[in-house]
Amino acid sequence: MNLVSIFENKTFEKRIAVTPEIAKKYIDLGFSLSLPIDYGLDLGFKDSDYKDLGVNILNNENEILSKADIIIQLGIPDDKKLSNLKANQTLIGSLNFFSNKKKLNDLKARKINCFSLELLPRITRAQSMDILSSQANLAGYKAVIEAFQIYERAIPMMMTAAGTIPAAKVLVVGAGVAGLQAIATAKRMGAIVFATDVRMASKEQVESLGGKFLTVEGVENLETEGGYAKEASDEFKKKQEELLSETLKKIDIVICTALIPGKEAPKIIKEEMFKNFQQGSIIYDLAAIQGGNTAFTEVDKIVEKNGVKILGETNILNKLPVSASNLYAKNVFNFISNLYDKKNNTLNINLDDEIIEKTLIK
Repeated sequence: MNLVSIFENKTFEKRIAVTPEIAKKYIDLGFSLSLPIDYGLDLGFKDSDYKDLGVNILNNENEILSKADIIIQLGIPDDKKLSNLKANQTLIGSLNFFSNKKKLNDLKARKINCFSLELLPRITRAQSMDILSSQANLAGYKAVIEAFQIYERAIPMMMTAAGTIPAAKVLVVGAGVAGLQAIATAKRMGAIVFATDVRMASKEQVESLGGKFLTVEGVENLETEGGYAKEASDEFKKKQEELLSETLKKIDIVICTALIPGKEAPKIIKEEMFKNFQQGSIIYDLAAIQGGNTAFTEVDKIVEKNGVKILGETNILNKLPVSASNLYAKNVFNFISNLYDKKNNTLNINLDDEIIEKTLIK
């Protein structure tokens, strides 16, 4: 079978779906692999790194797509590239089903198989394929680094002959994968860390990392069967706002990570809460691309309100493209290994397999 990958839209995506390490694994598994010239050059991977493994390096992306059985990408290709796909080809990636529903349904109507990996079920067997967790880990780490870089004070407590500098106080909003990594990173750098989440199951995880878990009285069970957060009641939101408003008076840095799959990010830090922040405080909003967790978040801008700087980027993983690509490529390889019938050199789209059934656009 012919497996290919082409360039992403480089204006907002620096990651790639096939690294040399994973290219070798595909070839060892029995695939023929084709990539465009300079495919991995921006990440330090030369064409020779791929050619030496037996990868076909071609000049024309249309030629690459025409020969493909399987196309693996980060995101969904643009309309022009999608128009070149043919019936019975398979497109695999983080296709963002909720935002690209019409495009994906059009591809399905053209008999093109599409697997959107952000829809993977949260089961043990799918953990090695979980693109959301691997990328969120890196995002949580990098958000803390970016916020600390802009914060104009020291992070750990420092005792000197001239006096003591207190440790920075960090609040992490949302204790999913990104939030937990943010807690761990901030703690390693000497900050005092608080965290809040609507899922009580996260309390033990937060505390195991040395964070202080903040919750309201009479907390509801706000966790879906898949382990994600779900929307809270108005009463819960009111109690949470009161707790947050009081907590923000002592917080220096906030890392926002709260997302609800398929919906706009919840507005957790409201406009009226900004009067409680200390001057010079920093907010890094990882939910910016889905509307943001604050009232003032703007994508790819540093907004300043009441002396508080708010950051939010389209794709923070562009600042860690090599690490992010390495993990993503491994996730996708593990998914394809589960999908591929090596004996018959074909894809086994078995809808009795929960992993395949949940990710296939039907």
